[in-house]
Amino acid sequence: MKVALIGTRGIPASYSGFETCAENLGARLVVRGHAVTVYNRAHHIPYRESVYKGMRLVRVRGVATKHLDTITHTTLSMLHALTQNYDAMVVFIAGNAPLCVIPRLFSRARVVLNVDGLDWKRKKWGGAARGYLRWSEQAAHHVAHVVVTDSRRVQEYYRREHKVETVFIPYGADVAARPPGNVLSRFGLAPRKYVLFVGRLVPENCAHHLVDAWSAIQRFAAQTGDDMKCVIVGDAPYAASYIESLKARAGSNPSIVFTGYQFGDAYAELTSNALLFAETSEVGGTHPALVEAMSMGNCVVVNDTAENAETIGDAGFAYRGDIGAAALAETITSLLRQPQLIASYRARAQAYASANYSWDRVTDQYERLLRGSAS
Repeated sequence: MKVALIGTRGIPASYSGFETCAENLGARLVVRGHAVTVYNRAHHIPYRESVYKGMRLVRVRGVATKHLDTITHTTLSMLHALTQNYDAMVVFIAGNAPLCVIPRLFSRARVVLNVDGLDWKRKKWGGAARGYLRWSEQAAHHVAHVVVTDSRRVQEYYRREHKVETVFIPYGADVAARPPGNVLSRFGLAPRKYVLFVGRLVPENCAHHLVDAWSAIQRFAAQTGDDMKCVIVGDAPYAASYIESLKARAGSNPSIVFTGYQFGDAYAELTSNALLFAETSEVGGTHPALVEAMSMGNCVVVNDTAENAETIGDAGFAYRGDIGAAALAETITSLLRQPQLIASYRARAQAYASANYSWDRVTDQYERLLRGSAS
């Protein structure tokens, strides 16, 4: 098949779960003999080659503002796609749902829409944007051939609120663990001597829970003779004020390390050698960084949303997200008292990820949907 992946910032993956999915899914479809094109946002992706991991890249420039970036880029990508005679398209992001009418009306392509989590819940959106996103949810099943959710909780939401059936396909987690090396040295880190957060630094991902909890965690660790650090991996466009507030909360504490974006081997090294991984997000479906942390053998602590609880099953720990930093500090300090428990949950998380999150299985499911078969 000729397949287009549309709606993400593009690849190589350098932002969020959508990009991670596009890269892993697209590369595996190529290996299976399909011709895959990924539409990149020219102003976000610095990669300038025309092919990446066998996928053709088309660079399109939209209007680079918080509210217009996604919708303008996707519209222009759709118009280009009409000239390419694709057999199928995977469109990402619920807010792009109304734009799926373009290929439905003017092409023969089968359209699969991945809506991810409930985007309207994100704090960055004002009332008008939230209203649009709620309307997009309602439109999704009318304009796409099939709608995909990455969480059974989100699938239940669509069934309850919109009376429609979606297809559940979680993200994969096939990332090999890496030994400590130059990346840890560069940031002054020692293996198993830091707690890790990975994600976009936006309010709804709640990195402030960990930063605010850190003083209490650090004091407890010092009592046991451990020199622990807090590592915050990530960044975000259009969120400068929140990022500044995080760094202000951290103050001059040298044990809180902000690394900015890290991908590929650097990301894998940081994730592989943490003592604990904290997923603090209060919004979203299955977070790729969380399932990847589990696959690399991390003991994971999550904000107790239904989606996060679904992701970890019985292979991790949760804290009261509505309480925030105090609850997270209590959970982590309790674990620090029990190193054997941490070790056992590292193995449990890795086994759970191996059994439940596979990019090859994800690709199997998408391939069937793109061909028009049942999931």
